[in-house]
Amino acid sequence: MKIIKPITNWLETRAIAPAHSGWVLGGIAICFFGAAVNTMAGWLYAISGISFALLGIAAFLPPRSLVGLVVKRRPLQPVSAGDELTVEVEICNQTQHSVSLLQVEDILPYVLGKPVKTPIEIIHSQGSYRWVYYQPTTQRGVYRWHTVELGTGAPLGLFWCRRLRQCPATAIVYPTVLPLTSCALVDEIGQEESKRGDPRGRPLQMATSGLVRSLRPYRMGDPTRLIHWRTSARYGEFRVRELEIVTGGQEIIIALDSGANWEADNFEQAVIAAASLYFYAQRQEMQVQLWTASTGLVKGDRVVLEALAAARYQEEISTSDYQSNALIWLTQNPSSLTSLAKGSRWVLWQNLTSPAEDAVVNWDYPGIVVQNEQELQLQLQKSLRP
Repeated sequence: MKIIKPITNWLETRAIAPAHSGWVLGGIAICFFGAAVNTMAGWLYAISGISFALLGIAAFLPPRSLVGLVVKRRPLQPVSAGDELTVEVEICNQTQHSVSLLQVEDILPYVLGKPVKTPIEIIHSQGSYRWVYYQPTTQRGVYRWHTVELGTGAPLGLFWCRRLRQCPATAIVYPTVLPLTSCALVDEIGQEESKRGDPRGRPLQMATSGLVRSLRPYRMGDPTRLIHWRTSARYGEFRVRELEIVTGGQEIIIALDSGANWEADNFEQAVIAAASLYFYAQRQEMQVQLWTASTGLVKGDRVVLEALAAARYQEEISTSDYQSNALIWLTQNPSSLTSLAKGSRWVLWQNLTSPAEDAVVNWDYPGIVVQNEQELQLQLQKSLRP
């Protein structure tokens, strides 16, 4: 069987391969021909001749029916991990005759899922068939595949052939973004940046970088720490500070230590944490950027999500333009904490293969040690250590 299967695959994709019924009819035709030779009976020659003629027609028509088929693919919209990809493939019949009884198979990468098949009853002349299916996703990443396979045994089913069509696809699966309600990592670094960024030398009454311009009524979604409680008590309703952006302040950088070695599960958690921290900082109206080893500093929702979707550990470091800025450093390497800029924060994942790492952590900067047995969202929302 190990020898027969590769031979069958080669025949199906480059020529034709007999189906089970084709082998049976071929055996019957040979038997009738042998009997005709021995008995010299004309009706046996006729039966064997008709059988061989059917085999010839059945071998000629399947490859011919696939010649004029063109496969097109719509661009895939990015989704978040856990959502379904919407895959849309169009098979166009450019010939002057109808094509029937097809099987279409989209050859997905094995890390995304098994190949997906669908039968097509008929595609009329100069017509097309639109095939839409939904592929579940479980893990973030950038997935690429290139081929769609067309197969048919029509019209008699005695022979089977398959032909590959180049039809490149790129699916981007974003990491999960946790809905953080608070995060001391971002809030406290924001307070420090606001104090350093005030050109008049006075600390600002907020967690983001900006100057108090006026007070306005509270709107749904406003951060509660921007509420001016004394004024709210006087008016009997919440009043919120309106802010002017301080242009001289530094930006917050979420830095993922993707140039180092990681345990796979820890790295996936770190990617989720980086995405969650980035979008939490945005909701707090902070200026924030992402750094990874391969991309350097990037900003913008789609650019950041695509960078995190494609992130891998042990990447080649293309730039170190983050080093002079305060940042939130996500790492599994505790020794890297000693080189952080003043005012930085960190999130450290424990390396289960190297115990007692906690003893070598530099506690000069506050941060969070992530415990694998606890929920990540709750840990990102807790107070900093020390």
